[in-house]
Amino acid sequence: MFRNDIKICLTLIATVLVAVFSAPAYADVFTDGVQALNAKSYSDKGRAIDALASLSDERSVAVLDALLAGKLVYKKSDGRVFIAHKMGGVYALTSPVNSKEVGEVAKSDIKKIRINNKLRGKLKGLLGGLTLMSKDPDLRLSAANKVFTANDPAMLTLLERALAREEDADIKVRLTRAHAAIVLVHSTDRAARLSAVKTLETFTDPDVSSLLGKLAFLDDAGQPIEKDPAVFKAAKDAHKSVESQLAKWALLGNLFQGVSLGSVLLLAAVGLAITFGVMGVINMAHGEMVMLGAYTTFVVQDVIRTHFPDAFDWSLAIAVPAAFLVAGAVGIVIERGVIRFLYGRPLETLLATWGVSLVLQQMIRSIFGPTNQEVGNPSWMSGAIETSTGLVLTYNRIWIIVFSLGVLVMLALIARKTMFGLQMRAVTQNRAMASSMGIRSGWVDALTFGLGSGVAGIAGVALSQIDNVSPNLGQAYIIDSFMVVVFGGVGNLWGTLVGAFSLGILNKFMEPYAGAVLAKILILVGIILFIQKRPRGLFALKGRAVDN
Repeated sequence: MFRNDIKICLTLIATVLVAVFSAPAYADVFTDGVQALNAKSYSDKGRAIDALASLSDERSVAVLDALLAGKLVYKKSDGRVFIAHKMGGVYALTSPVNSKEVGEVAKSDIKKIRINNKLRGKLKGLLGGLTLMSKDPDLRLSAANKVFTANDPAMLTLLERALAREEDADIKVRLTRAHAAIVLVHSTDRAARLSAVKTLETFTDPDVSSLLGKLAFLDDAGQPIEKDPAVFKAAKDAHKSVESQLAKWALLGNLFQGVSLGSVLLLAAVGLAITFGVMGVINMAHGEMVMLGAYTTFVVQDVIRTHFPDAFDWSLAIAVPAAFLVAGAVGIVIERGVIRFLYGRPLETLLATWGVSLVLQQMIRSIFGPTNQEVGNPSWMSGAIETSTGLVLTYNRIWIIVFSLGVLVMLALIARKTMFGLQMRAVTQNRAMASSMGIRSGWVDALTFGLGSGVAGIAGVALSQIDNVSPNLGQAYIIDSFMVVVFGGVGNLWGTLVGAFSLGILNKFMEPYAGAVLAKILILVGIILFIQKRPRGLFALKGRAVDN
């Protein structure tokens, strides 16, 4: 009995001793591995990186990630390694062993552990491999992409294991891409490489195209880079196929950019189409109405940020009617105070409204200053739809396209379904006859000018989401607005729509070949030549006054 008790006690003591001494031993292995990263030679650092990765310790991911990001440092005083985060003028040091903050130091007290491009490639591959088996699908997807970029043959076995257990279809596709890329570059089996080429050919991906292109091109001596003729031919054909698919997606991307630019031009020009079409006034202050709308958005967001921060996502819904009222009121004041005395004298209205635009710009500079103002995007307008083909559809531009079409529909309903719209069309077609029928053409002019200015203010709300809000905001769009109105047909909403989208799409398709500036010049020359043949634009208004 006594002997049994002794055995039990000895067993317990041994267990405790193992528990006590084994944990520190493991901790010393990890700590020594981290300290080894502060080696002098890059080859020693490479061995230390491999040793840390082989521990299968979650802390290794954080350390290696910090090394890749340039945040792993050592203290000059004792050489100990820490993860550093810049906080103002100092650096907060975190222990890689327990992730606890150990203090703050000046920049002069620490030095970054440097790595070369070879080690960066190794780190990307290892970090990808360490997270391939993660429970988080986002981490696994990111890991698959990193392994593809690193193209490290050492990851092949791990990739095959990950492929065998992966159930998510999207992640499996990415793992297949990474596996095929490694086999193509590093395998010596012709059949396996040809199979990898066929697999990669199914990916409409710029990175895949670049990989295939490296094997499909000739060197400086005119010889194929890929020495196996069968693989060279297959890679060349696959590269051509992928490039063809990418060209189609690029065409779609240019089309989206053109429609996006067209929607911006539509918003900026539709108000001008109303005022120019009804009154024949060359309003050079129209761009400043756009600017007033953008600054109204800034003021609304500033008030919401200060007093109602939780309601920021509603800021644009509040800014749209506010901008319409502000810009519309200013437009009515301009019409009643200046323009109504200059009807029938287009050059004088041009000079007068140009002067008004300078006054408004200086007023904004005096109130808000000459620098750009910050206008934020609500959460529902932030982000983008991204595809593996490189196509990016930003939410703010998608919403602006929808918004511009909504504004056009609203104006069409006002023009067709309201008494004011009826009077406005009557004055447009025959001012003298409308006046003789009791329509107060002067007030129709004022309200029409206010409507056009208010719509320009709404355009400013949309433009504040994609452009700098500054006193010169409107100047960037005034010339393009006149081009849209003249090309589409003065006073015609349908013509403004077609003109805006036509010019926007044409401009985006010409930019890659001619450049942004030359593309605008060529479009301007084209419009001038077009107006020589059709002076009234694509869709001319009809009426007795027009025919005179």
